[in-house]
Amino acid sequence: MIATITYNSKKYQIDFSKPLDISIAINVSKQNINAWYVENPTIKPVVSDDWIASVKEGASINFNDIAFNPHAHITHTECAGHITKKVHSINQNLQQYFFLAEVITVVPETCKDDFVISKKQLQTILGNKKRDAVIIRTLPNLSDKKSMQYSHTNPPYLLEEAAIYLREKGVKHLLIDLPSVDKEKDEGKLLAHNAFWNTSGKLRLEATITEFIFVPNTVKDGTYFLNLMIAPFENDATPSKPVLYQILEKN
Repeated sequence: MIATITYNSKKYQIDFSKPLDISIAINVSKQNINAWYVENPTIKPVVSDDWIASVKEGASINFNDIAFNPHAHITHTECAGHITKKVHSINQNLQQYFFLAEVITVVPETCKDDFVISKKQLQTILGNKKRDAVIIRTLPNLSDKKSMQYSHTNPPYLLEEAAIYLREKGVKHLLIDLPSVDKEKDEGKLLAHNAFWNTSGKLRLEATITEFIFVPNTVKDGTYFLNLMIAPFENDATPSKPVLYQILEKN
């Protein structure tokens, strides 16, 4: 279905029949993505005495319990409540779900023993573009990102200067294909999280960070419309399903 929408006073033609899903699902039948030193997620039928809530076990329904951590096991979207003393819910603070987004590809730079994304890299790629959302695909971009076991691997991360740059540029929604925008073991400093949400100034409660995405190599860098769908959890973070739509025409 091709539709014309108006966004920030401009008209865009979008083909809604060709969604580009950049989320990673929980899949306990395979090696599930994992980080932060927790056990794997589980999806199991409810058991009550000798009754097992599975059709293949003789029940009339499938009725499963699911145990997971949104930060560790699935594409998730988080708000400033992830790092603040006061509880803030992503379900209460994300009230719009459709944004003009820029997909960019970055090769993390070497910095001592780490791989990082710097302000200079983002400046070079984004230039004068004004976007509500920035979607970062890191290289190498192999399919094993969807099943990586990240604990104790020191994945790439954003430098604080890069997060400040995105905040000052007006980016409200940052999506990345890593377990965190911050260094895995940083003594709890969380420099990029704090910088992006501006915890030392006026807290950006409307801003979100989405981690553990996967942008296929078939998705080209450029401008898209992003539908950032979330599950309704009253929590700092929730599983999410970001979907991109190509822009066919702009007026």
